[in-house]
Amino acid sequence: MRADVQIVDDPAGAAAELMAGVTGHMVITGGSTPREAYRRLAGMRDDWSGVELWFTDERCVPPDHEHSNFKMAKTALLDAIEGAAVHRMCGELGPGEGAADYERALAAAFGDELPSFDFMLLGLGPDAHTCSLFPGDDALGERERRAVGVERPGMAPLVPRITLTLPVVNAARHPVFLVTGEDKAEAMARAFAGPPDPSAPASLLDEGLTVICDAAAASRL
Repeated sequence: MRADVQIVDDPAGAAAELMAGVTGHMVITGGSTPREAYRRLAGMRDDWSGVELWFTDERCVPPDHEHSNFKMAKTALLDAIEGAAVHRMCGELGPGEGAADYERALAAAFGDELPSFDFMLLGLGPDAHTCSLFPGDDALGERERRAVGVERPGMAPLVPRITLTLPVVNAARHPVFLVTGEDKAEAMARAFAGPPDPSAPASLLDEGLTVICDAAAASRL
């Protein structure tokens, strides 16, 4: 198994406690369980100075749209904290220009080097996708760019996306998956207990992962 799987009663709370101690560059993601983690996190930390917040992926919608990962994070966390620098993906620019815009932001922060984020929170889809890296999509094979557009996502909502690429995810110093629910059990097995397989994109990540999950999500490991 390529990951340190931690089965806990309160995954959202455990993830929030981890994030409360992060300094430097932290990447956050979308999803219902992360939303709860962000709500918890908002009350755990007073000083966010020195923290830069980035996003794993975004839907190509305006930032106030119901499908926007930024809107979710803003409501759950960002509106309640002060001092952090927030680098949102501009989904309203579309997948191509939105990805190029995020690459420029990454280059401004990290120069020509591959970004090495201090902490990255990741989700896992029931098809074992992570970020917006879906089975069979060209974005999964990208090795040169830091962010790319995804025209046809593999799951609803079926709107184009912007996503960090696999090399950027693999370069994170502390990548942490947050996974809950029996509906993710098969994906957990494919991602973390099976061989690397492009049909399960999360299985392509390097070793050194932490997975915070509940017993239901871990039931097939």
